[in-house]
Amino acid sequence: MSTLSQVGEITLMNLRTLPQRWASSMVIVVGVGGVVAVLVALLAMAQGFASTLQRTGEPDRVVVLRGGSEGELSSTFTIDQARIVQSLPGIRRADGQPLASVELYLVADVPKRANGSPANLPLRGVTPVAMALRPELKIVEGRMFAPGKAELIAGRGAADQFAGLDIGAKVRLRDATLEVVGIFVANGGSHESEVWMDLPVVQDLFRGPGVVSSLRVQLASVADLPAFTAAVKGDRRLDMAATDEPTYFARQSESLSGLITGFGYAVAVIMGVGALFAALNTMYSAVSVRTKEIATLRAIGFGGGPVITSVIVEDPDPLGPLAIRWSYLPKVAPWLIRYLASGWRWEDVARTAHALRPLVQDAPRLHKALAEQAGVGHLIERRGLMYIYPSRADFEAERKAWEIRHQVGV
Repeated sequence: MSTLSQVGEITLMNLRTLPQRWASSMVIVVGVGGVVAVLVALLAMAQGFASTLQRTGEPDRVVVLRGGSEGELSSTFTIDQARIVQSLPGIRRADGQPLASVELYLVADVPKRANGSPANLPLRGVTPVAMALRPELKIVEGRMFAPGKAELIAGRGAADQFAGLDIGAKVRLRDATLEVVGIFVANGGSHESEVWMDLPVVQDLFRGPGVVSSLRVQLASVADLPAFTAAVKGDRRLDMAATDEPTYFARQSESLSGLITGFGYAVAVIMGVGALFAALNTMYSAVSVRTKEIATLRAIGFGGGPVITSVIVEDPDPLGPLAIRWSYLPKVAPWLIRYLASGWRWEDVARTAHALRPLVQDAPRLHKALAEQAGVGHLIERRGLMYIYPSRADFEAERKAWEIRHQVGV
């Protein structure tokens, strides 16, 4: 009997005995399925985040931030600087006034509807021109907040996700109680996850008068973008940068989407290795209980190669841990190299830290809540944390890391 015939005969025999080993085979199936499910979920999250931001921008609208800032949350400048930008050419005007909106962007802790745990709610202080600047934003329930009053309007997504954001409800932010007077939509864009308030009210509650984080500008036409951005950059009175909205939101989604995607692949690799070892252990157990059967096959003349081959062929992908397409490794290698290289520069580390902050800042609070549910909350105590360095030189070596921690509030 030829080697190929031996492989075929043994494989058919092994396949006929699969019902006797269904439990061990299901371990492999569940392991591989779990890896695929986690990877797909994280990649879908990254794609959804990017799609939401891409629906927000318009090519003739410009976001002006402080120079060097990667987002509105880390940008601050004065009203006087905003007035200088508003005087530059290329801005569309309505009734003789520049169509430009000074805004203050912050986050506040508000309980979620699902579990009551506090989470970050984006809060934007705006002036009446903000609505004229964004025609896609429409109030679908209630009314617009009144200037100077402790009122707010909530995006549809924020109202669905956070508790207390219903029409007529009172919500507590910092030391102030505000009334929800309206619900708005924004064509499915990122603004739907925010709440909006009168800019002077937000400044009084959070930052103080005269401080803003961004300036939204409506250009007369897309062709004015190069001249306007050059004028902002070249004005020595300003340390600011202007970017059109599609480019700005693409950069915002790129950092976080890249982080989520990288995290997803890393988790998938770890889970894949775990599933591989579980499958190998299952395979070893399956072979060990068939020692007599394999010995009998060898005794009646079947070669060692056909026996081993039949075991591999018996469990094709996704059942078999050995049925791996090693040709995929060169495709994964570039991503692995980029993943390792992302921590070589401080700029990349800072960008990753800022992007990771919204994902992990609630971890201690959620961990505490889980411990309380499990009845072991008393085992967690908040006593602070102290870092002690052997020398000043050792501290200076990590100064950059502490600056990044300070920026993200760690």
